[in-house]
Amino acid sequence: MNYISTRGACANERRTFTDILLAGLAADGGLYLPAVYPSITPDELEHWRNLSYADLAYEVLAKFCDDIPAKDLRELTRRTYTAQIYRHARESEKAEQITPLKALGIENGAPLYLLELSNGPTLAFKDLAMQLLGRLFEYTLAQSGAQLNILGATSGDTGSAAEYAMRGKQGVRVFMLSPHQKMSSFQSAQMYSLQDPNIFNLAVTGVFDDCQDLVKAVSNDHVFKAQYKIGTVNSINWARVVAQIVYYVKGWLAATQPAATKLGQTSGPEALPKVSFCVPSGNFGNVCAGHIARMMGLPIDKLVVATNENDVLDEFFRTGVYRIRDAAGTYHTSSPSMDISKASNFERFVFDLLGRDAARVRHLFHQLEANKGFDLSGSGDFARIHQFGFVSGRSSHQERMATIQQTYARYATMIDTHTADGLTVARRYLEPGVPMVVLETAQPVKFSAAMREALGRDPERPAAFAKIEELPMRFEVVPPDAQILKEFIAAHTG
Repeated sequence: MNYISTRGACANERRTFTDILLAGLAADGGLYLPAVYPSITPDELEHWRNLSYADLAYEVLAKFCDDIPAKDLRELTRRTYTAQIYRHARESEKAEQITPLKALGIENGAPLYLLELSNGPTLAFKDLAMQLLGRLFEYTLAQSGAQLNILGATSGDTGSAAEYAMRGKQGVRVFMLSPHQKMSSFQSAQMYSLQDPNIFNLAVTGVFDDCQDLVKAVSNDHVFKAQYKIGTVNSINWARVVAQIVYYVKGWLAATQPAATKLGQTSGPEALPKVSFCVPSGNFGNVCAGHIARMMGLPIDKLVVATNENDVLDEFFRTGVYRIRDAAGTYHTSSPSMDISKASNFERFVFDLLGRDAARVRHLFHQLEANKGFDLSGSGDFARIHQFGFVSGRSSHQERMATIQQTYARYATMIDTHTADGLTVARRYLEPGVPMVVLETAQPVKFSAAMREALGRDPERPAAFAKIEELPMRFEVVPPDAQILKEFIAAHTG
């Protein structure tokens, strides 16, 4: 497997999975992708149906990661995806499933499901990729005796998932940026209460996009990046995306269970049942994994991009215009992890949309940086967009509150605000006979204030997180200044 940049740098040089694992951005500022997507066959899907989540993860990762010995890779996935780590399943006996599929009911003739992705240590879907990433980092660094300083940005869930995955890992330090006073109190406490000496929390006086811009600015200072061994855990890191492909496969297998006996008789992917997925989206990493799974041959009908009031992605998929907002134009909402106006993973999809023309991608994203947007509405590329299965919609505060209330009343199921955005938009695209799987993003306890507003009660809290907001907090407030950030990293790197 060879990896290339979306912007074309070093296209003739071989780069392996472990080469790019620690690198984050490519040298030209682009994102890494396989030179050719591997395929998923009907026979493989039949075989995978009875695998544990850990062994399914091995099968998927092995397609992208041929420079880690098979025995080691299988050991890494089996140590990562265990019931002990994913013990926060709402029904404890489902912890072994890692990502249980919950049937809600039939609506407009379509089976409607929630794919529970938030049973890990920080109660958010980010754990599924981040726990694996932590083990991959430690494994790879141990081979060379190297050190890694991880620089990341979070709008709420990435930070805690990264820190819980990296705490105590040999050879790894974490510098995590978050928007000051713009996360829920639970999200902030999960991060800031950690006292591990290899974890540094920096609260930036701005919005998430300011944090993300700082990460990119430091990553693009190649001298500093090399000197201080800077890596990333944000979804620009390819390993994060690969790990997320696994739960699309698992979700498809679970949603098509009645068709299992027929899979071995099919002659091609067109004969397999299709499933649609609706994905609450801010930074585009989660739904980008679904896009890649679809490109590999997983029978996905629609990929529904659900946004909140920060609807940059919805605007693009409706109009072809990608228009990022500044801090003043980015709303602080009740689904704060999606309060993002510049989707860092979007470039990977644009690369495929433009026929993998790196020169055009490079031009577009330079234009984006100069003009805060670009317009593909009149191009033949945008005319082909639905060939990739994408549709979209936005949800408002009132709609997500109503969806939380309706889901609790009708299905006795409490969902968080981001999942409510997904369920709200998913209902607009239901088709009779086509299962719709909404990706759950977090457990409701992470957003207790919104749950009280919607339902008049607090969600149940796992015992491990009792009174977490009362713990001592360790963080520093910093301005959105790349030079100050670099000085902080240099001062805290031994």
